[in-house]
Amino acid sequence: MARALQKKVESPQSGGKTVRPFGFKDKLGYLFGDFGNDFFFILAASFLMVFYTDIFHINPAHVGLLFTVARLWDAFADVTWGRFIDTRKATPQGKFRPWILRMSFPLVIMGILMFVKIPGMSEGFYLAYAYVTYIVWGTLYSTVNIPYGSMASVITGDPVERTSLSSWRTLGGQMAGLIINVVGPIILFVNNKPDANRFILAALIFGGLALACYLACYKLSVERIVVDESNKEKVNFGQTMKGLTKNKPLMVFLVAALVFMVVFMLIGTVNVYLFKDYFTNAKALSIVGLLQAVAVFIAMPFIQPLVKKFGKKEVASGGLLVAALVYGVLYFLPNLTATQFIVVLTVAMFGYGVFNLVVWAFVTDVIDYHEYLTGLREDGTVYSIYSMARKIGQAVAGGVGGAAIAAVGYHAGAETQSAETLQGIHTLATLVPALTLGVVFLLIVFLYPLNKKRTTQLAKDIAAKRKA
Repeated sequence: MARALQKKVESPQSGGKTVRPFGFKDKLGYLFGDFGNDFFFILAASFLMVFYTDIFHINPAHVGLLFTVARLWDAFADVTWGRFIDTRKATPQGKFRPWILRMSFPLVIMGILMFVKIPGMSEGFYLAYAYVTYIVWGTLYSTVNIPYGSMASVITGDPVERTSLSSWRTLGGQMAGLIINVVGPIILFVNNKPDANRFILAALIFGGLALACYLACYKLSVERIVVDESNKEKVNFGQTMKGLTKNKPLMVFLVAALVFMVVFMLIGTVNVYLFKDYFTNAKALSIVGLLQAVAVFIAMPFIQPLVKKFGKKEVASGGLLVAALVYGVLYFLPNLTATQFIVVLTVAMFGYGVFNLVVWAFVTDVIDYHEYLTGLREDGTVYSIYSMARKIGQAVAGGVGGAAIAAVGYHAGAETQSAETLQGIHTLATLVPALTLGVVFLLIVFLYPLNKKRTTQLAKDIAAKRKA
């Protein structure tokens, strides 16, 4: 029923020409978008802090402050850019796709500059250089990621097909993560220490791959849902925000997404120190990256059938519960070897991997709910609000991560860390994720209202409104 209604409301982008139906090309194109995004995003999330602390020799607490300031700035940049896109009319190439093509080149160039070390400069210079390059890179990231994320809601209107887009997007991110987390430590570390020349080499390689992926995303994706804006009244941001605050699914999802992003980023940050210092085996991060991707690859074929049978909310919350319980078990097993730790950790990665495979489909649902409540189709604005929550989560994680690493007594450049510091790192890597993932689970289960039945009805109601 939903697909039949979708055909009636979707229209071609240009001159009445027929567009191909939703299919594999769209999934592959959407995969390439996050594949390109995450080459630098995961590289920065996983290794930029150790680059700053061990190559620029910046105090980890100062790095944490930088991450906090940058992410807060990015949060408002997201909303500004999302609002800007919503005020633009669709072109023959679409409303969102052209921005991915236009902004990907400056984004990649700035990403490479982040990892350049100019020899012989002072710590103050390196700190200032880090602030400028990292904040500009984050701003440019918004100009690509906001249109990319918003685009999912106009590629298809079918809830199950949107879940497949979410899964393929996550697969793209995992593929980038697989390359970076497996190959990255091999390239970046020499004799268990980060090497400046290796970092710039990695940035050049991943930058080239990112550009190729953005071009593939642009070429393979099609925007099908086009809302007639000829009679659209101008709506100010205050009206939009009033509608957003009434959107309960969005409000709950924003809080859950913020908390999840805090713990997800914290895991990525702390794991570098956990394996480098606690297990004295930095290259084991490659195995973690490999198994994290494998867990997602194994889960992906089951996601669409599971969501079709049980619903997004139900499947996502189940994955969160598994991850929370496994991290709790790891906290009570401090004497595991690196290999044993990774084996158990893989189960937790499978759990939150399931959540990540579904999460982007939640976004398209809350965009539709906004349209259902207000009659306004503001994909860019709603998605940017969600992205803002993620950036705030990253800001909190960056600040908390840097401060926490400093608080447990980590000394940059020291050959070994104290026993108390090592125990603190282990706690940050196990107990903190267990508690935080448990909070996200409770939020989704008890407060998020769009279960399977309500999501299916929402798709029918939206299609009927558009037809009318």
